[in-house]
Amino acid sequence: MNLFEFDKSFNNIIIGTDEAGRGPAAGGVFASAVFINNFDIKKDLSKLNDSKKLTKKVREELYPIILNNTVNSTVCIEVEEIEKTNILACSLKAMKLACENVIANIDIKQELLTIVDGNRLIRDYSYPQKFIIKGDGKSASIAAASILAKVSRDRYMDKLDLKYPEYCWKNNAGYLTKEHSEAILKYGITPYHRKKFLRNLLDEGKQLSLL
Repeated sequence: MNLFEFDKSFNNIIIGTDEAGRGPAAGGVFASAVFINNFDIKKDLSKLNDSKKLTKKVREELYPIILNNTVNSTVCIEVEEIEKTNILACSLKAMKLACENVIANIDIKQELLTIVDGNRLIRDYSYPQKFIIKGDGKSASIAAASILAKVSRDRYMDKLDLKYPEYCWKNNAGYLTKEHSEAILKYGITPYHRKKFLRNLLDEGKQLSLL
């Protein structure tokens, strides 16, 4: 079953949602939601797949097609809120807001089903939903959402890299690579770093400074 047939198999109006940025040590978490209102788009999305399985070039190629030919929304929850709560809650909140934005822009709401990538449902969500484990490789709507979220977040990190080039965020997207860890120990942290996530590394840096 291909990705588009998977969505059609539910016999519902499908909104797919996915996030990008739960795992990094810096930057906000993004989520996108997509309603494919015209399945003729599949001929232009023959390369559609889980964004993690696509090259940056292919993601950038598919991004404007999805953006301009579906009902979609992308939401970012910034580091300040992640620090106040936690990354899981912020990921689910971003999904919730993105889905609600899409729903507000479609006319037909009966027989609506939101399919959520992963193994958790969106909290405090008023519409029927179902989680799909590894959904970004199964569902066209979730795969499309994963591309919007991933490209949007990568572009966001590229902009932050211009301000903080020493952390090489254009290459590591905020993930805790060796070069990123070494830069944190050398230069300290920025307002865009997730301090809770970095607690162990920062403690290590304090210990090193005492040697």
